[in-house]
Amino acid sequence: MTGRLRGKVALVTGGARGIGLAFAEGYAREGARVAIADLRGAEEAARGIEGALGVAMDVTDQASIEAAVARVDAWGGGIDVLLNNAAVFDLAPIVEITRESYGRVFDVNVAGTLFPLQAVAKVMIARARGGRIINMASQAGRRGEALVAVYCASKAAVISLTQSAGLDLIRHRINVNGIAPGVVDTPMWDEVDAMFARAEGKPLGQKKREVGEAVPYGRMGRPEDLVGMAIFLASDESEYVVAQTYNVDGGQWMS
Repeated sequence: MTGRLRGKVALVTGGARGIGLAFAEGYAREGARVAIADLRGAEEAARGIEGALGVAMDVTDQASIEAAVARVDAWGGGIDVLLNNAAVFDLAPIVEITRESYGRVFDVNVAGTLFPLQAVAKVMIARARGGRIINMASQAGRRGEALVAVYCASKAAVISLTQSAGLDLIRHRINVNGIAPGVVDTPMWDEVDAMFARAEGKPLGQKKREVGEAVPYGRMGRPEDLVGMAIFLASDESEYVVAQTYNVDGGQWMS
């Protein structure tokens, strides 16, 4: 631990497992007081991190967002870092996309990024000490995929939202930036693999193996591969970084 986040209070949405939990653990190692927010499992996850707080948050429900943010603000005496990690995935050919699937993906991935960002930004502005907001995008937001139109569009929206929020909030010394992972080996990707197996008629595990082999680095990413960027963007070292989304994907996308 180098203490790069010592004295900071960090809130991680979707933090009970996978990438979000890795972020929470990484922030704690760097000295931050960490609040984990999730639809379920937040308190249990927080018990594994010394001094952490677990709070229930449904990123599709405004009252839930505001209650969770208020609780973290009171607990921490402010919020210095928000990492918007909550997300869902779905896939279908264009002619089979349903309004229900579209609504769910955009409600969680886009509105579920915007409205926690908004709630925390209001706290940061009121406290007048600046802050860092980090949004999780994806390589899927950089280009389309035949079966993944809605998810790709939602992550493209996150990249655009990061740019707009970054330009608006920097006058309050709130830096908004994003991270675009590639394929990352988490429990969520096992669910994605099962969806592709049904859609493409492949055995379980084949799609996951194929996408891992296609990464120039030679393997799928791991949650810990993303932690360094998340720490950098939360730290004082990123003071002059505004409205950017960084690819951390083993060379899958260059921009």
